[in-house]
Amino acid sequence: MIVNRLGLSQYRNMTEEQFSPGPGVNVICGSNAQGKTNLLEGLWLFTGGRSFRGAKDSELVAFGEPRASVRLDFFARDREQRAQLTVENGRRKASLNGVDRGPASSLIGEFCAVVFSPAHLSLVKDGPADRRKFLDAAICQQKPAYAALLSRYAHTLTQRNALLKDVPRHAELLDTLDIWEEKLARYGGAIAAQRIAYAKALHQSASQVYAGISEGREQLFVGYQSTFWSPGSPEDPVWLSQSMQQALAKCRRDDLFSGHTGCGPHRDDLQLLIDSRSARSFGSQGQQRSCVLALKLAEASLLKDLLGERPVVLLDDVMSELDQSRQDYLLNHIEGWQVFITCCDPATVGRLEGGAVFQVSGGHITPLVI
Repeated sequence: MIVNRLGLSQYRNMTEEQFSPGPGVNVICGSNAQGKTNLLEGLWLFTGGRSFRGAKDSELVAFGEPRASVRLDFFARDREQRAQLTVENGRRKASLNGVDRGPASSLIGEFCAVVFSPAHLSLVKDGPADRRKFLDAAICQQKPAYAALLSRYAHTLTQRNALLKDVPRHAELLDTLDIWEEKLARYGGAIAAQRIAYAKALHQSASQVYAGISEGREQLFVGYQSTFWSPGSPEDPVWLSQSMQQALAKCRRDDLFSGHTGCGPHRDDLQLLIDSRSARSFGSQGQQRSCVLALKLAEASLLKDLLGERPVVLLDDVMSELDQSRQDYLLNHIEGWQVFITCCDPATVGRLEGGAVFQVSGGHITPLVI
């Protein structure tokens, strides 16, 4: 996929701007709070997702204005396409190639991108919940039906947890646990099978990317940690469901005491090791940032394999805490992709060997000659 032009009207601090990037690396530079991230956010919204900054839709509209609009001309599926988003009354509405599509989520799968922002460092720095969320979001981009599976699992988990709290007061309910555990294990096995397969593919790609970023000085390992599966065991959904059901039976006594389900995909994790040591516990700031970048670029590569074309790569404030060699990899060695990189340091532009450079100041976008 290639972005040909982005137009923004009354969008955050951008009154009326046109942005025509190049097909390769695009560096967007400028001081803080000038609108660099707004530009990447505007592109990301065409994936159908919410702002990667966690902003409400109402916050996308310029102060004092009734509505905002963002227009995207892009090339995908062997043809030129045009999409538009209108933000009004706290809601986003979309159109594609002149046809109204209703809610912005209707654009999911039409325009694909992968984004890195400083908030994504939580993948390494924080607990397992963020890593599970990353896994699930990445799989959902590849297999939209996976979202429904997650929803069914979450609903069943809520039901079992409620039953665990009721059983001590109503012993006659104990026998019904078998029914909910069978159902929970069926959904849990299906989720785990897809996560394990994705984690394996992610390791193959991310380890190669990380080796490039670190110039071969360090190795990254990505693995799936499960409460009812271990590497080397079968990975098919049926076996995993049976294994989870056995695990649920073993931890039932503890679960009845705590009132919560102690095993299952909702307790699993994505293991991240740099040179066989925990990236979270022992990685430097630069290593942790490189680790997340490798995961994000690997996500893009796996999405490309599925779609048959490359998604757009959005890298917001990515250069901080990276040494010069790691910055050089991002600027000059991601070949064949359309990449958008924001930065504050003007020296970064001088290391770019090709591509295009834009300056953002006060919400205005100006192409620079390099």
